[in-house]
Amino acid sequence: MSVPILEIVGLHAAYGRIEVLRGVDLSVPKGAVMALLGPNGGGKSTLVKVISGQKKPTSGDIHLGGVHVQDASAEELARLGLCTVPEGRSVFPNLTVEENLTLMSYAGVAADAVLDTAYSYFPRLHDRRHQLAGTMSGGEQQMLAMSRALASDPALLLLDELSMGLAPLIVDELYDTVAQIAESGVSILCIEQFARTALRVSDYAAVMTGGRIVATGEPSEIMDTMSDVILGGAA
Repeated sequence: MSVPILEIVGLHAAYGRIEVLRGVDLSVPKGAVMALLGPNGGGKSTLVKVISGQKKPTSGDIHLGGVHVQDASAEELARLGLCTVPEGRSVFPNLTVEENLTLMSYAGVAADAVLDTAYSYFPRLHDRRHQLAGTMSGGEQQMLAMSRALASDPALLLLDELSMGLAPLIVDELYDTVAQIAESGVSILCIEQFARTALRVSDYAAVMTGGRIVATGEPSEIMDTMSDVILGGAA
């Protein structure tokens, strides 16, 4: 059995005296797509902050590709291959699509390679390359945010609420691309409130509520065992 790309053991985190993560255990296999599902207030957003180095846990362990990264900074995590697409489109609205992408070349990746990757996954961005990012639709901005993340050649991509505020057809399209990205060897953890679209392209799923992982398994098992209330209805 290969080392998981991400392994979380007994993770606790709090805001002041309020404990939000209450002993989270989660393992993401290398090369897999895993959906992390659950209602708002269940601890998903806090878990993303801890994994991505934005918040310190109170106890527990995190390993990224077998390396203990408990107190690593966001920069150190990026060097180890972790890249996050945060909730709410992370693009520069007053720059064009192409400028947003070529900015990523500062990390040592050739600008041509950054553009080729973006336009092959998202041909629509090529059509919009001279448009200001802030004037594009929400779905197109999300495509740009994902392309910026892919420029760093991540080992693990964290997608936080990819579908938020987007029409179902656009969400389907984005998740089709998530599946393509996974086929290239990138491991992906999708954090979503709405389940069905994410489960369609996932190899594994976990459900989080009350600050703990309450179920893990293959998507069909998760669909069968979790109520529609937790899974967000018919999304």
